[in-house]
Amino acid sequence: MALPIVFIHGIRVSGTMWDPVRSHLTGPSAAPDLPGHGSRRGMPYDMDAACAVVAECIRGLGGRALVVGFSLGGYVAIATAARHPGLVAGLVAMGCTARPTGRRATNYRLAGRLAARAPSLAGRLSVYGFRRTLPGPTAEAFSAGGLACEVIPSVVESVTAEDPVASLAAYPGRVWLVNGSRDPFRADELEFLRACAHGSLTWLPARNHLSVLADPAAIADLVEGAARAAASVSPVTSFAQTPSVHQNAVFLPKYGQK
Repeated sequence: MALPIVFIHGIRVSGTMWDPVRSHLTGPSAAPDLPGHGSRRGMPYDMDAACAVVAECIRGLGGRALVVGFSLGGYVAIATAARHPGLVAGLVAMGCTARPTGRRATNYRLAGRLAARAPSLAGRLSVYGFRRTLPGPTAEAFSAGGLACEVIPSVVESVTAEDPVASLAAYPGRVWLVNGSRDPFRADELEFLRACAHGSLTWLPARNHLSVLADPAAIADLVEGAARAAASVSPVTSFAQTPSVHQNAVFLPKYGQK
């Protein structure tokens, strides 16, 4: 049986954002809504609660899965891998290799406060951005589960309280870091890569933060390849022995030129 895949969505959207990718998969998968989002809208958000949702989902799929996260979902996936290494067979973290500190954190907090003050406007602007950046079905999937702009301040505070580099260093499993070549969230990608016990870095040429998901079939291929690789590794039960570091950075030609 193929290794299950659990997909974690980005900020304010829901698990429906992954529907176009999941439609290309041949094995089992799930895309739970995080607290405060989608079907869990109105619930308080914090990182422990978010990781608990992911862990519960993995247990429901048999107790071991590849975890794939985008943006906020990537930070949650990294935190889950550190908190529950025995459940996370491998980790694909997309668009989340910027430390949430300093001026970056200040900007996130400001954007979150503005979104929370005018959530309807923030939602309309988000939908406009999705439709400008992504193909029709993918753009619609991003907003199909609703847009919880009011939860953004809580999410920002939770993410900025984390140290994703330390979390990656604590996780002894295999990690795939994936970024669009034009994504500002690439800022600290080499530091994130060096923290991985067994990590790789993939750049998708000419893609930005959102458009990294513009080709669902290609992302599905990438994720299924990671799942096959992760399935061949024994479950992580101890930190006593850290695997050797494997680092590389590649471009995927099917995405065009950088």
